[in-house]
Amino acid sequence: MSYSHHQLMTALDALDRAFAGEEPFPVQGCTFCYGEQHLAELSGPLHLISDGMVTSVAMKTPSHWDDFPRLFRRLTPRIIRPVVTGQFHVDENLIASRLLEAGWTTWDEPLADALRDVWSAWWPATLHTHPSPVPIRETLSLITVATNTLRPWLDMWTATRTPAADAHLADLIDDVMFEFEITDLRMGFHDEYHATAELLDWLLTDTRDRVADARLDDPYLLAHHRTAGRRRDSPDTR
Repeated sequence: MSYSHHQLMTALDALDRAFAGEEPFPVQGCTFCYGEQHLAELSGPLHLISDGMVTSVAMKTPSHWDDFPRLFRRLTPRIIRPVVTGQFHVDENLIASRLLEAGWTTWDEPLADALRDVWSAWWPATLHTHPSPVPIRETLSLITVATNTLRPWLDMWTATRTPAADAHLADLIDDVMFEFEITDLRMGFHDEYHATAELLDWLLTDTRDRVADARLDDPYLLAHHRTAGRRRDSPDTR
């Protein structure tokens, strides 16, 4: 096991320990979608809740539950570990949005810090492994939306000059350049984070020498980049 993957496993184990104190509680929710046996299962010991039920909670809208933040918080270790290991078959953008809807940054400090440590370990583990369990774009989207910041993760990528990181870079470009999606790229299930300005500037400046892709020299793309740069540099006159 590589050092970065060891750090990720350590962070996931710490996540389990941090959330171990989240006690069961009587879960109430949509009785049209969930029968009494389902609600009883969610109200019982965490390890006895089926994978299918955990997946269902992650997919359903928060309005299905009387106390969605508490329920999602309790299930967090059962959600995050399979997510980062590529074994949770739910759109990563949806998981990012659910984390925001659950208000994860407002949770007790040990819980929120344990999640932050997972993000900080998951990203380098991803950059050092190609192919990775979760595609690079989905990983970047989840941690960007969850933390409401993109640039620190890009800076870490800039500093990681390895064949795996460069292969991920080529994959990302191939993805976001399809039909010039990069010119209006949003992350999160509800498009919470507009990533175009930061990501395009990074691709055309910080990492341009690391990938041979003529599409990055397209006049339309370069014009869009110049326009975005002028908008950033213009003073706010409101």
